[in-house]
Amino acid sequence: MKKIAVVTTGGDAPGMNPAIRSVVRTALYKNISISGIRRGFLGLYEGDFIPLSSRDVGNIINRGGTILKTARFPEFKDHNIRKKCLEKLKKEKIDGIVIIGGDGSANAAYSIYNEFSYPVVHIPASIDNDLYGTDWTIGFDTAVNTAVEAIDKIRDTATSHERTFIVEVMGREKGNLAVEVAVACGAENVIIPEIEFNLDQLVSSLKQQQEKGKNSALIILAEGAGKAEELAKQLTEKLPDREIRYSVLGYIQRGGSPTYLTRTLATVFGWYAVKFLIDGDYGYMVGIVGNKIEKVPLEKVVSNRKLPDMEKLETIKYMAI
Repeated sequence: MKKIAVVTTGGDAPGMNPAIRSVVRTALYKNISISGIRRGFLGLYEGDFIPLSSRDVGNIINRGGTILKTARFPEFKDHNIRKKCLEKLKKEKIDGIVIIGGDGSANAAYSIYNEFSYPVVHIPASIDNDLYGTDWTIGFDTAVNTAVEAIDKIRDTATSHERTFIVEVMGREKGNLAVEVAVACGAENVIIPEIEFNLDQLVSSLKQQQEKGKNSALIILAEGAGKAEELAKQLTEKLPDREIRYSVLGYIQRGGSPTYLTRTLATVFGWYAVKFLIDGDYGYMVGIVGNKIEKVPLEKVVSNRKLPDMEKLETIKYMAI
């Protein structure tokens, strides 16, 4: 390896900058030149490469977002587009690439490796923590902490006014974030895409809690399982004597300074990603299981689904009495 590239793709996640920093400085330490690709796969397609030095990634370990920027580029699903992107990499004399991103990025990384046998390593960065083969993704811990901080304030109001609050968090297809937030915030109920929603069961649960003396309640709703505004209307019709309010946290969950865990994970993942490329271990994702770094084949990552911890749903029920 004489020259590699790094790119951040898909939705941004806190910790992408520390990961970029780690990849760049590890490469330079090993006397490997490195370029950044701006604006994700769109930038790759357009040939938007920039050389990166150690100073270019100074003072970014504490910054959210990504200095390389990111953009949606659904056209990358086209084989001919991917082929043109590969030609851009070869034209720049880049021997391997580190792709930082979520499940869509993992699929793209696998396509590049599978179709062209091109050296690629993937670093999982997603606030959803939904990639198979790793206990944690970069950004998840930060996103949970951001949501918890906001919801703690909402609970203060819910308790003071004896209200039922619905808080909509991110999770278009997966409920991992919602479940962890619900446990950490002491929510009485959580609604996720993986489990079919039953309005009557939710109403019954809220009534039972009220009979036990709970006059306020917190419901965490993953955006892919419904909309908080609509659920608030439905509950108001079923429970006319209760004050129902809702809040949508939205994109604040993507931003913010990365936490200790996110920064550490990003730094370690970045170091290992470059090591994999140097050692000839291509077509892998860097993962962590327990406290051990794992080399996870991208084929397994893209062909398996990571579900939320369903046992934690039982925990939420027990804690809601």
